[in-house]
Amino acid sequence: MNQYDVIVIGSGIGGLVTATQLAAKGVKVLVLERYLIPGGSAGYFESQGYRFDVGASMIFGFGTEGTTNLLTRALDAVNMKMETIPDPVQIHYHLPNNLDLKVHRDYDLFLEELYNYFPDEKEGIRKFYDECWAVFNALNSMELLSLEEIRYLTRVFFQKPLACLSLVKYLPLNVGDVARKYIKNPELLKFIDMECYCWSVVPADLTPMINAGMVFSDRHYGGINYPKGGVGKIGETLAEGLEKLGGEIKYQARVTEIIVENHEAIGVRLANGKEYYAQRIVSNATRWDTFEKLIENKKPKKEVKWQQNYRQSPSFLSLHLGVEAKVLENNPECHHIILEDWNNLEAEQGTIFVSIPTLLDRSLAPSGYHIIHTFTPSSMDYWQGLTPKQYEFKKEEAAGRLIERLEKIFPGLDAGLDYMEIGTPRTHRRFLGRINGTYGPIPARRLLGLLSMPFNRTSIKNLYCVGDSTFPGQGLNAVAFSGFSCAHRIAVDLGY
Repeated sequence: MNQYDVIVIGSGIGGLVTATQLAAKGVKVLVLERYLIPGGSAGYFESQGYRFDVGASMIFGFGTEGTTNLLTRALDAVNMKMETIPDPVQIHYHLPNNLDLKVHRDYDLFLEELYNYFPDEKEGIRKFYDECWAVFNALNSMELLSLEEIRYLTRVFFQKPLACLSLVKYLPLNVGDVARKYIKNPELLKFIDMECYCWSVVPADLTPMINAGMVFSDRHYGGINYPKGGVGKIGETLAEGLEKLGGEIKYQARVTEIIVENHEAIGVRLANGKEYYAQRIVSNATRWDTFEKLIENKKPKKEVKWQQNYRQSPSFLSLHLGVEAKVLENNPECHHIILEDWNNLEAEQGTIFVSIPTLLDRSLAPSGYHIIHTFTPSSMDYWQGLTPKQYEFKKEEAAGRLIERLEKIFPGLDAGLDYMEIGTPRTHRRFLGRINGTYGPIPARRLLGLLSMPFNRTSIKNLYCVGDSTFPGQGLNAVAFSGFSCAHRIAVDLGY
């Protein structure tokens, strides 16, 4: 009863895509989730009539054309559908020196806004984003599976040789390398830094060009599409599809150990002492949690090397707000990013991210109210060593500063508050089981694009990793890619 083909630890989107892809091939899969619901960082919580997304609501991967619409493809594999709502603007930026512009879904409209602010850089702007399109078009022309599997690589190369050669060219490059070829204006280069930072949490010089090509182009191609009912519906729908195909998912099942014998992963042990065994084990935990908490053996040399190349990104201070609808009468965009000083781009609580999903789906809040989910980078160190009373005071103090800054964009916000929930890195660590509540790995130094990011197989036989600690990194569509890749690699290894 406790023997499976594959066990997946964690039901984040990477883990769920791995599980559903394998179940669709007839593999016997068990997913073990420590929390009450699936989705991980793409989960939700409900309170007083509001349904809040745990993470951001800027969702890629729900397009209908090409091959980069990975969430659509993942749902199709388990015969599931989701209704989505298109967002006409990806981000409304509110940046220093009155740089106030919108990234429209309409590509030409977006470029026109940039040209208006930087007329002398018109040619450079076009050439930079054209290179992003070259990356995206190459990715979007081929099936995205495991880059560790030689037969797949050979097949893809013979089918799409030019696309493959194009991607090989960009693999070692970061966005800053390409941007500086065409752009000289320092403020425009800072804007490119923010274009990267808003999803990679690092500036352009540390952001792989392959990732940027996907993000900067797909927002105009497949677009940003919000799942009706909230982001949490993605995990719920994938979990439902998994069970319909005969896969299993167990909640409140906290894995405390990956059982390794003779340097081979053979099973897992839960907090309650129960054990499950499988031919293959997949960890959707971070690599830090996987190799420092779940495995007792000495850390493999490859993981030591990886930790020299990558460090933990900050977590977030999050405010989940319910506000009177009148507060947003003059703000029709769902997503905003606010920064008053370029020097604070990466600072503690510097950049502010805002999601207002009820502008797309009113069902998430009571009538006459909206949700504002705002979050800003914050490290665990900032919240350590506090008594319970000090911790609550510091949360309230930080929330007050954040609301004060938001008032400049959303006048009347404080007076219109109906509900507020404050989350810190400690909250993210507690509920998501992520070390220090981290958003994921970021380069510890300047690296060669994506070449240092590990794939799914690990140094321990039959143990795989999936999610944002593997190629290609953070973001829902990126971890979905890692899920497709991991499932493909395991299916080949199992002989499917």
